[in-house]
Amino acid sequence: MALVKDPSNIRLAMIGMVDGNGHPYSWSAIVNGDYDRDTMAESEYPAILDYLEPQPKEALGIDGATVTHLFCDDMKDALHVAKAAKLENIVEKPEDVIGHVDAVVIATDKGWEHLDRAKPFIEAGLPLFIDKPMTDKEDHLRQFVKWQREGKAILSTSAMRYAREYVALRDRISEVGDLRLISNTTPKSWERYGIHALEGVYPFLAPGGWMSVTNSGSEAANMVHIEHASGVNVFLAAIKDMFGGFGCLNLHGTKGSLQTVTKDTFYAFKTQLVSFVDYLRTGELPFPFEETVELMKIIVAGIRSREELGKKIYLSDIKVD
Repeated sequence: MALVKDPSNIRLAMIGMVDGNGHPYSWSAIVNGDYDRDTMAESEYPAILDYLEPQPKEALGIDGATVTHLFCDDMKDALHVAKAAKLENIVEKPEDVIGHVDAVVIATDKGWEHLDRAKPFIEAGLPLFIDKPMTDKEDHLRQFVKWQREGKAILSTSAMRYAREYVALRDRISEVGDLRLISNTTPKSWERYGIHALEGVYPFLAPGGWMSVTNSGSEAANMVHIEHASGVNVFLAAIKDMFGGFGCLNLHGTKGSLQTVTKDTFYAFKTQLVSFVDYLRTGELPFPFEETVELMKIIVAGIRSREELGKKIYLSDIKVD
């Protein structure tokens, strides 16, 4: 059952903008299918044009969905994003979009803020897409679980779940024999970008089988070892300034190895956004919410392990009930 009144005309609000994250620019352009090149070039995110400009015109836009309203934490940002992405309606407070849109995209990647950002829209009954990670706090995770069990519509993913290069390796996984080790890398912090490395590898292994997390690194260089019930070990590195090492995925098994690097940012972002629009039209999540809960437990455990000087943290110790 559709989550919106008119699945052929879905109005979206783009909410929030934080340092180091230009999603309101790119996601609005991807959904609406248009942008002002010169204004976009003035933003502090040159990579956005790098993946928007090569796209044929027909690749931009999502039929039947439009970003109609925008809120940024800084009005100066909002004015520039609106000009770059050709958006007409800027609001002074996030709640001002209520009554004017069918669903909300929270476009920020600071998980510790997401509960407060989500609350007014949950209370208003608006479906939500929350940028990765949904949260990095155990008590906040419990509240999100409570809301979802009450029937609130919430979807949160990393775009790396949809990365074209990773999907291709999932189709070739038999080539490595019995899988023994997966590794993946990302720059920036575990709190904000660890979910990219994690959700990129998550579909390679059975959900529900992720057991423990050990982070033997530091805030600047997180070295995260995750054990899975299958016996496969996962190693993720999130290093603050390792910008040359985003998305380097390696699979090793008893017969061979596979490697790839994710580069098609546009495809990953558009597929991610289309999955949310499809969810609004059908009411069917693209994957069980329990997977998001397990992913957030791993993020929480990685922080806790680091703070406890590399102690092994079991996911079973992170309570959501």
